[in-house]
Amino acid sequence: MTIRVYKPTSAGRRVASVNMREEVTSTTPEKSLLVPNRKTGGRNNQGFITSRCRGGGNKQMYRLIDFRRNKDGFEGTVATIEYDPNRSCFIALVYYTDGEKRYILAPQGLKVGAKIYSGAEAEPRLGNCLPMSKIPTGLEIHNIEMTKGRGGQLVRTAGGVARLAAKDGKWAHVLLPSGELRMVEAACRATIGQLSNPDFINARLGKAGRNRHLGRRPHVRGVAMNPVAHPLGGGEGRSGGGRHPCSRTGKLAKGGKTRKPKKLSNKLILRRRRNVRYGQLVL
Repeated sequence: MTIRVYKPTSAGRRVASVNMREEVTSTTPEKSLLVPNRKTGGRNNQGFITSRCRGGGNKQMYRLIDFRRNKDGFEGTVATIEYDPNRSCFIALVYYTDGEKRYILAPQGLKVGAKIYSGAEAEPRLGNCLPMSKIPTGLEIHNIEMTKGRGGQLVRTAGGVARLAAKDGKWAHVLLPSGELRMVEAACRATIGQLSNPDFINARLGKAGRNRHLGRRPHVRGVAMNPVAHPLGGGEGRSGGGRHPCSRTGKLAKGGKTRKPKKLSNKLILRRRRNVRYGQLVL
């Protein structure tokens, strides 16, 4: 993995860098696994903006990803490692022995020509997907199911990795990247290994134009607005707001609990995730 720093030929290039994507082996996606990805610009079906600062950007086709990994009993061969504009990690195109083609999330170190398997009979090695009841304790995993058969929902971002901490009866204890220790049914599936492209977070855009190419419109600070537009707006000259950070509707932005206290899955969380608040690590 290489991050290339541009020569400072302009103000935008001076701090910009780019991910070279050396692991990518093909720039042509599989057409049979592409579907149109229609943009909404953050608007709902009535045209009202429900998510601010979204819109524009390059056109993209959505790649159909196999999050379920339910192709049991067939050997898969990795044909290519590809870039996916819809997610931060790379994806791998897999050819199965029955002729079917599928995209999967590519773990770090997966090479073209590697053989992968799915199911309870698969070996616990890189790229294989199997129930957590069959995975040895301590292995690194990703693409973890929360409900059996639904498909992976946890740990799907670039460089993401969880660890199977323990197994207790029909439950498995999973240590998530956030630091949360959570119980998941041992019958749920997970894939072995750490996800690819861990240096995704190290690349710097450098200029506003690259943000617009990603479909992100400018985000205006509340203290720069007028008093009628934001609770933090107004003031003589540049001000700090005069109150705790909040949204345009007055909802506090820091320290507020957003999880429902009576949520049924609370009992499955053995240890809460780490919180960074006001420069201090709160465990």
